[in-house]
Amino acid sequence: MRAARLKEGFIYDPNEGVVMRLWHQDLIPLLPRQQLLGQHREVTALRGLGWGRRHATVDYVFHHCPYKLFQFHLLVMATMRERGYHPDPAWYDPLYRGRHCPPYEDLVVEPLTDPIYPEHDASYLQECLENLAGKGIHLTI
Repeated sequence: MRAARLKEGFIYDPNEGVVMRLWHQDLIPLLPRQQLLGQHREVTALRGLGWGRRHATVDYVFHHCPYKLFQFHLLVMATMRERGYHPDPAWYDPLYRGRHCPPYEDLVVEPLTDPIYPEHDASYLQECLENLAGKGIHLTI
């Protein structure tokens, strides 16, 4: 059975249950190890061959310049480093897209906004908190 869309930001995967593609940015520093490292894997996939591949839970990302995803990834990697993980230094280059994808030749630098993605609003934060609670992870903002 393939993954099915539930509501904005969520999918149902028969192997993993309800999963989130990108967590709200305010939750990144609070995520448990598994979710933080999973977020890194998700972002690297989106920065690479996954860029532009339509998926109901991440389509909003493609409405923005890829530099926004780089900014979001910097937040994820900063949290990883604070916890003693060592992401591949190549990911700190905004043009890098992974080993299997050619780098961008040029990328417009966008100003950092808060939130990075306007879709990551209070409602999205609540959805993320509920998703985590469903996994037995209770975070307080």
